[in-house]
Amino acid sequence: MATRAFLLTSLLLSCLLQICSGAYFSSLQRTLIVTASPKAGEVVKSGEDKITVTWGLNQSYPAGTDSAYKTVKVKLCYAPISQVDRAWRKTVDHLTKDKTCQHKIVSQPYKASNNSVEWTMEKDVPTATYFIRAYAYDAEDQEVAYGQTTDAHKTTNLFDIEAITGRHASLDIAAVCFSAFSVISLCGFFWVEKRKSRVAK
Repeated sequence: MATRAFLLTSLLLSCLLQICSGAYFSSLQRTLIVTASPKAGEVVKSGEDKITVTWGLNQSYPAGTDSAYKTVKVKLCYAPISQVDRAWRKTVDHLTKDKTCQHKIVSQPYKASNNSVEWTMEKDVPTATYFIRAYAYDAEDQEVAYGQTTDAHKTTNLFDIEAITGRHASLDIAAVCFSAFSVISLCGFFWVEKRKSRVAK
């Protein structure tokens, strides 16, 4: 009985620690300035196109604001229009449960300025509307600040990514040719068989 109670208590404490741990997006300061090469409304293709992302500390903040920043992770994030009726992309304030930014672009040690990366779109990025966000992490790998290419409501400077369909014009042409050949071959077979049956009579 005592063992059972101990296990239940341990489980409860574990759950509480999991709930309490992790940062909340609403508690983060927007201290980073992030820009990206795609223009608002531009369509880029996954697996083909490249985008350039730059980021750095907003110099309007006082010196020492970034003293706890150790790492920066830049991510591709879904815009609200591409989250509608998609629970697997849902925005949650608790960042350990948030599904807004699922595609990592880069992770590297923090520098206050002169940060830039050229990223080739990965082939598995789905068709959707996106923006880019950068998180600053402390020594314990907790989010402590952020910056993003869009406004607070995530409605400006959004761009679209078009996923690879896996089909090309050459494949479509080949499929049509093979289909036509199959039909012609089938007709030819029936014609030969019909002719043989006439000769046999």
